[in-house]
Amino acid sequence: MSFMDKLRAAWRNNRSMVCVGLDPAMEKLPAALRGARHPIFEFNRALIDATRDFVCAYKPQAAYYAGQNADEELAMTMAYLREHCPEIPVILDVKRGDIGSTATMYAKEAFDRYGADAVTVNPYMGFDTLKPFLDHADKGVFILCRNSNPSSGDLQALVADGKMIYEHVAALAATKWNYNGNAGLVVGATYPEELRKVRACCPELPLLVPGVGAQGGDVEAVVHNGADAEGWGLVVNSSRGIIYASAGDDFAAAAGQAAAALRDRINAFRPAGL
Repeated sequence: MSFMDKLRAAWRNNRSMVCVGLDPAMEKLPAALRGARHPIFEFNRALIDATRDFVCAYKPQAAYYAGQNADEELAMTMAYLREHCPEIPVILDVKRGDIGSTATMYAKEAFDRYGADAVTVNPYMGFDTLKPFLDHADKGVFILCRNSNPSSGDLQALVADGKMIYEHVAALAATKWNYNGNAGLVVGATYPEELRKVRACCPELPLLVPGVGAQGGDVEAVVHNGADAEGWGLVVNSSRGIIYASAGDDFAAAAGQAAAALRDRINAFRPAGL
């Protein structure tokens, strides 16, 4: 099953557009786990078991593993997801963007080494840096478009030929770059008007939307501006707001409750009857 098919099925089967960002920081893990042989994996495993019925995707951020000498635990997490909830797509958040030969190796890392269903990529260097990922027709490729961080507009909001750079990225993603029908875009919840413009340009592309949790993005605005014609189309990511819902031994149960609550909030703003 392709990433796009798996994502569509997860939206409907779990009635959810929630994505849990698996971004564990060692110093924030519950004390009871810190002495474990693989504390990050044990943390992730408990989170996955508690949230799997409430999500449409998981999104491990690779830097949290590479930066903590925990590549093995990322591989263990990916294997656990494939074995225990293969119906839920996994987006490996790597934000790669390099020359073609290097990008080919990055694609092998994401799809062959880690078995990801999708990745995030940076389009700054142009199409040839994206093509090695997009050539994997069964995989999803989320292209950075209008990011949620405050200074993303330093470049993404510059105007060229009458449109902002992020609008050019969206138009390319909907046309030239989407030759395999596997492109998506990353658009932050903190910019709802830009989200509306991207959806108008790309009516069928899935949009990965960070920023609704700790960054303060508005859920109603996200759904109103970003949902597709069928009331789906969004992968609304929350990391800290879910995985750190409790710092105690009840962290997994609290994460499950937070994921379910976010799912219900999102669904409350979907158009009636869809």
